[in-house]
Formats: sequence, C-alpha cells, structure tokens
Amino acid sequence: MRYFIYTILSIAFAWLFVYLFQPVLNFGYAGLPVLVLMILAGLTGIEYSLKTSNKINKASKLLPALTALAVIFLIFVPLITSAPVFHAKQYRNIIGEVKLGKDFSNHVAPISTEEIRIVDKSIAYRVGDKVLGTKPSLGSQTTLGTFNIQKVNGKLYWVAPLLHSGFFKWRKNRQGTPGYVMVSATNERDVRLVQEVNGKPVRIKYQKNAFFSDYLPRHIYFNGFMSKAFTDYTFEIDDDGNPFWVVTKYVKKVGFGGNDAVGVIVVDAGTGDIKEYSIEDAPEWIDRIQPENFIVEQLNDWGEYVKGFWNFSNEDKLTTTKGISLVYGVNNRAYWYTGLTSVGSDEGTVGFVLVDTRTKETTWYKQIGATEQAARRSAEGKVQEKGYDATFPITYNINGIPTYVMSLKDNAGLIKMIAMVSVEDYTIVGVGNNIKEALRAYKNALHSKGNAVAPNRFSESFSVKSVVMRLSKDIRNGNTFYYIMLQNPENKIFVGSSLISNEITITQVGDSVEITYDEDENELVDISRFDNLNIKLQKTKAQKKKEEEFVQ
Repeated sequence: MRYFIYTILSIAFAWLFVYLFQPVLNFGYAGLPVLVLMILAGLTGIEYSLKTSNKINKASKLLPALTALAVIFLIFVPLITSAPVFHAKQYRNIIGEVKLGKDFSNHVAPISTEEIRIVDKSIAYRVGDKVLGTKPSLGSQTTLGTFNIQKVNGKLYWVAPLLHSGFFKWRKNRQGTPGYVMVSATNERDVRLVQEVNGKPVRIKYQKNAFFSDYLPRHIYFNGFMSKAFTDYTFEIDDDGNPFWVVTKYVKKVGFGGNDAVGVIVVDAGTGDIKEYSIEDAPEWIDRIQPENFIVEQLNDWGEYVKGFWNFSNEDKLTTTKGISLVYGVNNRAYWYTGLTSVGSDEGTVGFVLVDTRTKETTWYKQIGATEQAARRSAEGKVQEKGYDATFPITYNINGIPTYVMSLKDNAGLIKMIAMVSVEDYTIVGVGNNIKEALRAYKNALHSKGNAVAPNRFSESFSVKSVVMRLSKDIRNGNTFYYIMLQNPENKIFVGSSLISNEITITQVGDSVEITYDEDENELVDISRFDNLNIKLQKTKAQKKKEEEFVQ
C-alpha cells in the first residue's frame, strides 16, 4: 500500500510539472527527458525508502540504472546531436538561401511622407498609458501588454492588449479584460481605446496574465498541442479589429538546437478558438510568423560558420548589427531589417539584409554603410546643443536611397524633431521639425555632396521648362529655402536652396528656368537641379567635369 501511495504521489508530482510548465512531449525538446527523469528519480527514492523485501531490493537496482541513463541522455545526446562544433554547416543553412539584392526598390518602394513611421514603442507606451489614465476603473484593474507594430487596413499601428494586473484582478474579471489600445505609428495624437468591434464588446480572456485554464500557453497545450512547440505569443488584430493571439509553431532542425518556424496557430482572444496554419496558408492580416530572435540567431549562425566552426582568424565572418526593425515593403509585405558588419567592426556595415517575416526569404544588399547606432549618433550630433535622443532608426526608400529615419526626443520623451541619415554615408543628415522639413533638408544634404550617392539611381526624374510666376523664401532651422511657382505646371510649388544652385538666389519673377525634380504626388515638390535660362554663367573646368560625372 505504501509503495502504491508513493507511486501515485510521484505521478501526481509529474502531472503537476506538466500542468505548470507545459513541457513539449516530443523528441528533441528537453521537457520530455526531464519529465521521464523526474518520474524515475521519484520511483528510485521510493524504492530505497521501502527496503522491506528481496523483491523490492532487486527492483531498486534497476531504477537507479534507468535514472543514470536518463541523466546521461540529458547531458550527452544534446551535445552530440546539437553542438555547433559537430554541426556548423547545418546551423549555417537554417536561414536558407541568402540571395544577393540588386535593386533596393524591388523590396522597399518609395513611400509618401504621410506614411513614414515616427512613433516608436516607448512613445506608444507613454500615450497608451495616458488613455488608461482617463478611465481610472481601467487603470486600476488592467495593465498594458506588449505593443507590436502591424498594418491594419493599410495603416501602421502599434497595438497592445489590456491585461490583468494581478491574480485578484483576474478573479474579479474572469470574462476577460475589456479591449486593447491602438496608437498610430505616424501620428502620436491618434490613440484609440477599442472596447467594441461591430457592436460587440471586446474581451481578452485568454492571455499570459491570466491563471489556471485561462493562461494562454496552458489553454493551447491542453487543447491538442502537447507534442508541439510554440513561441512568440504576439497580439494582433485583423482588418475588422477582432483580437487574436498569433503564436509561432517551430521545430528543432539540429538535434536539440536550431529553432525554425514552420507555421502558426491563431487563438481567438475572447472565445479561445484555435486554428492551425502552415506558413503558406496563414491569413494575410498576420504580419509576422518568423520570430525576431530566430532570425537574428539564424543570421548570426550564417555569418559565424561561413568557413566552418574552426575559424579562429574570423576570416569572412559576419554578424548582425545591434538591433533589428520591422519594415514594410512592396505589396504591404513585412520584412525584418538588420545591418551586417564584419566581426570586430562597430561603426560600419558591409550591407544589410531583408528577411520576409512570413516566408523567411532572405536578401542581402552588399552596400558599405553605417550601423544603426552610428546613424543615431550622427543624428544626435546634428542637434547636439539641444541634447535630444534619437529613437532606433527605421529604414526607408527615399528617392531610391536606403535611408534611416528616426525621431529626436527630449528628456520627457516628446518628439521634437525628425532626422534622416543616409545608410551609405552617415555624414549626410537632414533634420526638421516635421517629416517634410527633414526630407527637404536631407535632399539638400544629398545634393551638397555633389550627388556622390546618386540620389536618382533608382527613381525617375522629370524636367520642366517654364516661366517663374511667383517666388518667395523662408528660413527654417538656419537654412534658406526658395519657393517657386511656374506658369506650367501651375498646381505645384517647387522648393530648393542655394545648395542646389547659386542661380536660385538671384532668380526673379518672369525668368525662364529649367527645373528637374523627382516624382512626387504632393503639391510641394523638392528641386533636384535648377537652371536659370536667363543667366549665362561661365562654368569652370571643374564644374564641367562634375556635370559630366553626374550624367555618367
């Protein structure tokens, strides 16, 4: 009877372990052998405590052997099957084929100034907290979850669920927390507390801040997924605003190591309904399937084991730069963006990669440039007298040029200015009080470099010859900008500075001019080249040579 009772207790303890920690019951995951070891260790202890018959003494010799075997399995099998020293090539190949990119615009199309993301996660938290503060009953019962960037009906938003703030708050609100918060990624004043969708109240019943059967990983685990591994529990909403948890399903590619995403499950945050999808069949509104940490790890393995494990000279080794961001490309596809730098380098990159967040298709653009941290310091140095801090930069296609865009914040966390920095040359910086001013200053900085970075190499340019109808100037941030309206087209205002051409400073109404500009659907158009046809200046040999180089 005592043996029976101790056995039941051992099984109960193992079940408690399963209930609390949800180990993956499959080969290649540590949870299964740990569970077996716990049961064997428990039974071994029972046997040694019950030495009352020869039968039990004989059995007690077998259990310690099984326990020792389980310990050996836990130590040596993962080492043999997973250690990079034995499997460097397999680790390097997990990322898949890394294609060389030629045209950055094929991935990231030019974007209008209204769609550039200036609100980062910390700002989203700050303004999101203010929304909760307007409703004291919510602020005392709930807390903001993790903000994730996503596109909703073509617009970028930071979205975070309301979560239980403790055990007793969960007991009081077993039906779930009432809603989620949306913060526009392009306008910090656009903040929404969503508590109803299509006339129905929003409830986040299943979440990581819940308990017992409402605890999200446990709910998934005991609904048919005990043998599958999951990670990256991301809160997302569909285009109708319905809340879901998108959870990545992954497998081990190299023994007990080499995590690789193979699909997702989508959990209705209110009802708990679970649907499983492969990567190919996942709904279009899901922005990310490949977890950020998986991509960073796989890229680092790809760069680390370029010549196998034994490469102590670090020849041809690459590593990702500090930080990774989510950017949106053509056809609204999302990509993980990170720079690549040689091992030991901390300022410059040898290129950057774009990884499709769904399919993991990876493209490497070999372009020497600045790391994200170097770009931040360059932007902060442009306004160093103000003491602003730059947010982590997001990469955009500005006139075909990969460009870091970031906000400059004061000590209170408020956005004060916008900065743009060329990925290729971080000395090319433009700052302004808003996106349009920063863009104008950035283009002027590009042209002042003598088109060294060829701003028109990926973008189409247009030229117009006409007569100046109106001309005025404005001084912004110490820079003088000239605003010109032409006889034709009469529905656009052209803006430029003396960095474009010295002739612009002495142009008058009635002069005939030729203006070159980049394609732009806005009414305010930045000039890339300017020529006053009424002014005939003698060009030096150096100027003529520079123009010939530009044409080439």
